[in-house]
Amino acid sequence: MIYFVLLFTIVLFYLLTKNYNKYDFGKREKWSKSQFFSGDIRDHEIGIIVSLMAKVAKADGRVSELEAELISNTLTELSSAFENNSAIREKLKEIYKSELKTFSNTIEIANKYYLLTRGDYRKRVLLLEYLLNLAFIDNDFRDEERMICEDIAEALKIKRQDFEEIIKRFEKFYAEKYNHQVNSLENAYKVLNATKSDDMDTIKAKYKKLVRENHPDLLMGKGADQSTIEKATQKLQEINEAYEIIKRDRS
Repeated sequence: MIYFVLLFTIVLFYLLTKNYNKYDFGKREKWSKSQFFSGDIRDHEIGIIVSLMAKVAKADGRVSELEAELISNTLTELSSAFENNSAIREKLKEIYKSELKTFSNTIEIANKYYLLTRGDYRKRVLLLEYLLNLAFIDNDFRDEERMICEDIAEALKIKRQDFEEIIKRFEKFYAEKYNHQVNSLENAYKVLNATKSDDMDTIKAKYKKLVRENHPDLLMGKGADQSTIEKATQKLQEINEAYEIIKRDRS
């Protein structure tokens, strides 16, 4: 799951830094790992990206825990290309917080990004994929999020067919992910001989009982053979995983 959460951040960061030229509205200069950035980060490509992130993250009126995690990782990745990365990250954080307050300048910001990247359609598509991933990540893609992503896509001059194709891809992925989670949770209850109606204390008691019954050290002390101990070790791993799945779901 963490790998998927970071995937678009890493790919986006790679394309931004590979053979990258910083457009400063008429002035270009190389952006490298050793660069010490001292200009207005709002006019830099990464500042514009963070501004658009804020619009999508707040489109449904809230920022979920997974969205916050992805945003935090993105700020770190985007700022790491600069020598003064800590200061840059703080500035990006300030931009993010500021842009959460209004949606009125969304098209203006997206237009600015289009002007910087009009010769690189793939980069704009990749940014849209990232923004849609941000919208989908809590598995609750709402109408408000779709509308603002549509506005951004139009300003970035993304083909409608490409926009719809990306959405279908995410819908399929998150539907499969949800079904897997449901199946995993149901299996976890079976492993612990528990039910969804059991409270956490009951589940914990059943978990501890199974741990005692399948702990390799205890079985070894009782004179169990090697085959029994190996099976118990595998079973104990399943028990621990099942308990963690249920704890995460309950929390």
